[in-house]
Amino acid sequence: MAYYFEEPSHTFGEYLLVPGYSSAECIPSNVTLNTPVVRYNKKAGEKCPLTMNIPMVSAVMQSVSNDKLAIALAKEGGISFIYGSQTIENQAAMIARVKQYKAGFVTSDSNIKPNATLAELQSLVEQTGHSTVAVTEDGTANGKLLGIITDRDYRSNKTQSDEKVSKYMTPLEKLIKAEVGITLEQANDIIWEHKINQLPILDKDGNLQYLVFRKDAASHEQHPNELLDSKKRYIVGAGINTRDYMERVPALLDAGVDVLCLDSSEGFSEWQRRALHDIHEKWPDAKVGAGNVVDAEGFNFLAEAGADFIKVGIGGGSICITREQKGIGRGQATATIEVAKARDEYFKKTGIYIPVCSDGGIVHDYHITLALAMGADFVMLGRYFARFDESPTNKLIVNGNYVKEYWGEGSNRARNWQRYDLGGAKKMAFEEGVDSYVPYAGSLHDNVTMTISKVSHTMCNCGALSIPELQEKAKITLVSAASISEGSAHDVIVKSPSIRAE
Repeated sequence: MAYYFEEPSHTFGEYLLVPGYSSAECIPSNVTLNTPVVRYNKKAGEKCPLTMNIPMVSAVMQSVSNDKLAIALAKEGGISFIYGSQTIENQAAMIARVKQYKAGFVTSDSNIKPNATLAELQSLVEQTGHSTVAVTEDGTANGKLLGIITDRDYRSNKTQSDEKVSKYMTPLEKLIKAEVGITLEQANDIIWEHKINQLPILDKDGNLQYLVFRKDAASHEQHPNELLDSKKRYIVGAGINTRDYMERVPALLDAGVDVLCLDSSEGFSEWQRRALHDIHEKWPDAKVGAGNVVDAEGFNFLAEAGADFIKVGIGGGSICITREQKGIGRGQATATIEVAKARDEYFKKTGIYIPVCSDGGIVHDYHITLALAMGADFVMLGRYFARFDESPTNKLIVNGNYVKEYWGEGSNRARNWQRYDLGGAKKMAFEEGVDSYVPYAGSLHDNVTMTISKVSHTMCNCGALSIPELQEKAKITLVSAASISEGSAHDVIVKSPSIRAE
C-alpha cells in the first residue's frame, strides 16, 4: 500500500513569523548573515572550509548564472553557480574569467621582459585587454619587478615598434610601491595620497606579488561583504550533471571553481550517488552539493553518499512545471522543515554538519527569512536574479514595460535534458519548464542590498543576530487565506506613483 502523508504540505506564503523579544543590541548593523556552504565536522570544532557572507546563491540556469552575474553576486557576499548546460570549454572559460577578475589584490596577468619590443607589448595588450603591464626580470607575474609600463608611457603612432620596453617603462626606483602584508585600506590610502592609478605589492626580495588598482580599491569599499578566496579572487560555483562529470569536473577545477553542484530535478537517485562517489574518489578536495530532495529519506541518502550540501525543492520554481507535468513535488516550506530536521538529526548522530539549501518557492523577500528560520542555511534563487542588469538575458519592452527574458532548464529553449536524466535516451521526453518574461528590476547591488536589509530587520524583530540564533528563537505560525489577504494593502484606494516632469 502506498504511503500517505497525514498533513498537507505548505508553501512559504502560508506562514508568518511571530515577533520575539528585541534587546537593545538587536539592530540591523549588528546582524551577521555568515553561513556555511559545505559539510564539516562541527562537533570536533572544525571550521567550515567554505562560507558565505549572505545566504543567497544563484540558480544553475542559462538565463541566470553566467560569469557577469557571478562577479556581481560575489561582490555582495554570495555565490553564483554557473550553468552547466553548455560545453565544458565554455563553462570553464566563464569560471576562469570570474577568478581572473580584479578584486582588490590582483595577480598581474599582463607581464613582459624589459628587452621585449613595443610591438610585443602591443600584442600583449591586445591579447589581455589590459593597458597596465608589469615589467619583470623573467616576464612572469611573480618575477623581480623592474618597472611598469602603461599606454600613457608611449605613443604607438610616434614610436618605433622595435624599440625596447625598458626605454619607456617607469623604472622601479620611480614607482610608489608597498610590501606584502599591507591591507587594502592602507593600499587605497597610498593610492590616493600619491595620486597614482596602481600600486605594486612586492615581497621582501622585490618580487611582484600583486597589483592594487585605484578603481578596485574604491569598489572594495562599496562592497564590504565581497566573497574572496585565499588568493583574493572571487568565489564561484558551477553546475554539473551525472553524465560527463569525469571530463567536466577536472576542467572546472583547473579553471579555479570553488564549489560544484549536481544539477538535477531529482537527487534521490543512483546516478547522483555514483557521481558523488566517483568525484570524491578522484578529487578528494572537491566540494560537491547534490539534490534536489524533499524529505528526510532523500536527505539521508545524499548525506551518506557524501554530498557537501543538499538542495531542497521539486516543482516550486516560478518557471517549473514538474508538478503539472508529472505530479511530483512537495510544498517548499514543508520540504525545507523536514529536511532541516533530518540535517540536525544527522549532525547529532555523526557530528557532521551538512548545510541545506532551499531551492525554489521564494516569491517575496520575507520568504528568504522564513526559509532560514525553518532551517535552511541558504537559498537558491532563479527568478530573483534573472530580473537584474547582470543576468545574461535580453532586456526588452513588452506592452510598454521593461522586462527580461527568463526560461527554465526544462524548457524547449534550454533543452537541458541532463537535468532531468533518468538514465535513458539522451534527449528530453517532454517539457518541465516554460519560457517567460520577468519584470526588469535594475542592478543586482541595489536589489540585494534592499533584500538583505529586510532580512536583517526581520531577524531583529525575532530577537536574532545570526542565522543559527534565528533558527533557535524563531516562532512561526501557519496562517489562513484571510490572514494572507489582510497582510497587504486592503480596503483603501492605493495612490498611483506621482509623475513629475524632469
